[in-house]
Amino acid sequence: MSDPIAFTRRQFLSTGLVLTSAAVTVPAFINRSALGLPMPADFMTAIPGVPTDHILVVVQLGGGNDGLNSVVPFGDANYYRARPSIGIRENNVLRLNKTAGIGLHPNMRGIKDLHDEGLCAIVQGVGYPNPNRSHFKSMDIWHTADTSATGDGWLGRYFDAECCGVGDGGKPEPEPMAGIAIGREAPLAMQGRLSRAIGFEDPNLFRWLGKDVHASLDDPYEQINRRGVVEGVSSDTNAGFLMRTALDAQISSEQIRRAVAQRPLSTYPNNELSRQLQMISSMIRAGLKTRVYYANLGGFDTHAGQGGEQGRHAQLMDTLASSLKAFYEDLKKQGNDGRVLTMSFSEFGRRVAQNASGGTDHGTAAPMFLFGPMVKAGVHGKHPSLTDLDQGDLKYNTDFRGVYAAILENWLRADSRKILEGSYRPFDVIKKA
Repeated sequence: MSDPIAFTRRQFLSTGLVLTSAAVTVPAFINRSALGLPMPADFMTAIPGVPTDHILVVVQLGGGNDGLNSVVPFGDANYYRARPSIGIRENNVLRLNKTAGIGLHPNMRGIKDLHDEGLCAIVQGVGYPNPNRSHFKSMDIWHTADTSATGDGWLGRYFDAECCGVGDGGKPEPEPMAGIAIGREAPLAMQGRLSRAIGFEDPNLFRWLGKDVHASLDDPYEQINRRGVVEGVSSDTNAGFLMRTALDAQISSEQIRRAVAQRPLSTYPNNELSRQLQMISSMIRAGLKTRVYYANLGGFDTHAGQGGEQGRHAQLMDTLASSLKAFYEDLKKQGNDGRVLTMSFSEFGRRVAQNASGGTDHGTAAPMFLFGPMVKAGVHGKHPSLTDLDQGDLKYNTDFRGVYAAILENWLRADSRKILEGSYRPFDVIKKA
């Protein structure tokens, strides 16, 4: 016999009901309704024991960021021997206080400013055992926190463990807006067994589109949302499920669109990452009870024509640094900067030596960046050797799951062993409150 709950959810998905054209994965409020669980009022109910004032923002650098041209080991002559045409010249490197021989790409001025203000921590040589150089496989490893790249997302497991209350009948009740991703779909990292993050590219498309299909669909939908229920329709039926889903979707859509309509308090550069971070900042300012936001910056697969101080990678460094600087300026003016920890990562770094096309091929270990007043600012960990290599690639010094453990334990106040499904010592990069 098939599972009646799963059957009801499949029935709903097969009806073709259009709630949003941008959310490819099933949003949390739909998943909640599919499980037949009650909704907290106005999406603002807090789950006891969870620090709702602490927010994590993840910025994923897609394609494999070249860590050696981001955090530059200019004090090592082997760097220039390996990169005769794309290495960052020593006199152009942005020097970091108290860090000999290590600096930043000249286009990372915004991150240098955050570092000097005590708002940026750089963890060197981050990776994992037996590294995989496939974009998809390695990204799945980072998303699941599992070197076999199987299972649920690590943030999804966090949502399931820490952002669920107890509903009617003792059933788990996922918090509907625990995670929001800006993009065509929510990433694997945010997919749990119970919880699903909301994903959208454009908040204006995150709305009921039925009336765009046919005008006759609009009045019944509005009637459902005004009344919430229809006499004679049980909440346990498919019709009841559809009514709850419609109401849940409208509330979520209205909150998000109202939040991002606010004008920011600082000026953002004109680029895609800034657009994403500006929306996230607006939702934080509006008081949404979202624990984790997710943004993306792609284009880091620089096999050819990468450049050094100029070129594609340099442009990406400027986009990343200027966007994060504007983001924290905005948060500070809101009074929310102390609530927001930002983590930036890429699925892998690049090879030490440049290739014949003036670019770099897939590598292994690379730096991670963390931002916010709660980080222990500065450069952490030992930079990997440029001569003791693994098939031409850097050997990692820090397991990325140790950084995840620090975020979970010291910021989100969660049990990292349960969520990461293993024991990893939290990397000492976040101040303990």
